[in-house]
Amino acid sequence: MTRGLPQVSFRLPRTDRGRLFLVLGLAAAVIAFTATVPLLRDWFDLRVYYGTIDAWVHHDGRIYDYLLPGTTYGFTYPPFAALSMLPMALIGLHTAIAIGLLLNLVALAAVVWILVGPALRRYGWFGFAMAACLLALFEPVRDTFSFGQVNLLLLALVLSDAWLLATGRGRRAGVGIGLAAAIKLTPAIFIGMLLLAGRRRAAGVATAVAAAATALAAWVAPDASRFYWTHALWDTDRIGRLDYVSNQSLQGVLARLAAPGEPSKALWAAAAVLVLWVWARRTSRAVADEDWIAAFALTGLTACLVSPITWVHHLVWLLPSFAVLLRRRRVRVAGILYAILCSSLVWLWFHDASGLDGFVGSNAYTWITLGLLLWLPVGQPGAGRPPLVRRARATLPAPRQAAPAIAAAAAGQSGPSAVGSAAGRAAGPAVGTGRVSRSEPTGSTRPEAWKPQSSSERASSYTANPPPS
Repeated sequence: MTRGLPQVSFRLPRTDRGRLFLVLGLAAAVIAFTATVPLLRDWFDLRVYYGTIDAWVHHDGRIYDYLLPGTTYGFTYPPFAALSMLPMALIGLHTAIAIGLLLNLVALAAVVWILVGPALRRYGWFGFAMAACLLALFEPVRDTFSFGQVNLLLLALVLSDAWLLATGRGRRAGVGIGLAAAIKLTPAIFIGMLLLAGRRRAAGVATAVAAAATALAAWVAPDASRFYWTHALWDTDRIGRLDYVSNQSLQGVLARLAAPGEPSKALWAAAAVLVLWVWARRTSRAVADEDWIAAFALTGLTACLVSPITWVHHLVWLLPSFAVLLRRRRVRVAGILYAILCSSLVWLWFHDASGLDGFVGSNAYTWITLGLLLWLPVGQPGAGRPPLVRRARATLPAPRQAAPAIAAAAAGQSGPSAVGSAAGRAAGPAVGTGRVSRSEPTGSTRPEAWKPQSSSERASSYTANPPPS
């Protein structure tokens, strides 16, 4: 089976001019879509980060006391996240927005390179331009940019460890996962994946890094750390309503079913345990075949499902799953799921998620995540490994089975074909794939009802007319 990205079913332009026209046409469609579909989030989350740091550094405020003006929402991440954002105290808001955009672009480029970069490189600038246009339409990605969120940065940190494991550099793995877990608790599930894979050293490094970062934050801001770990972490009201349509976790599904009542905690716990059991079985199969991208993909899916709150922009953790689908030539499935995740479909039930249509439609992204966890193709040797990990062996294997070639020649089977065939059998593969050694409140800040998510009215009027506290 040919590795890398599959050939598309339609014919791509063969000339640079044709490719340029195709990219320009797709870019125009992206611009038209973003101009007509209400997507403005007004950097809501980044403004929370900036306001928190400004109040903490310049006004002797406390990290978890700050509320964005006009809302009842403030900082929800662990103290180390605030510590890592301290440079914001030295710049203005608009500069912070520009730097946030740049960091997200760099993180997205790193994610794409790790997942499908070498395959895209076959198409040169055309492949990367097409990927950029397609990702610009993907709702979790565009929301991450528009909110000024940190999801792509965390995904890049975690996938850096996937790259190290897949390229035989496992002794260096764990730092990315540890830092991501210290910034937001959800990526800590990847430490569990490392333990499941028997990578105790990497799991230990990730745990040590997360613990050291948390200890540093406790030393710098002891009061904030005490408040977060004893109070803020357990107060889900600080994050947003569980039944808000953007919450595409299992808890969100149950909350919308129970609304206006409270969802059953026992039922949610049972569903989470079942999901974790499926994850453990499927991930064990993936790591047994050293299919690290698939293992990380399954773990990201599981994190989205079991987290109490998974906002739509958190679903960038689905990107590794799309890379696996493409490599396994499930192009049609990937295309359908991609189209749904570009459509903002769930927002049709923003005001009312009742009835059968509400149950199916308002939870559409959850069903996609659950379906990928159950049926993502994994477990066949080499099928899910990125082209990036294929490395030539340092030394060629010793020739084997020279006798059949000599016997063939003695029997009169001469000629280039016979010699070439015998030589190929005798030498064996010259190069090959090197064997490699084998929650925090996840949302940022959400108004309880109105949020610039699903209509132009909400998108344009949110800042000028914020929702009541």
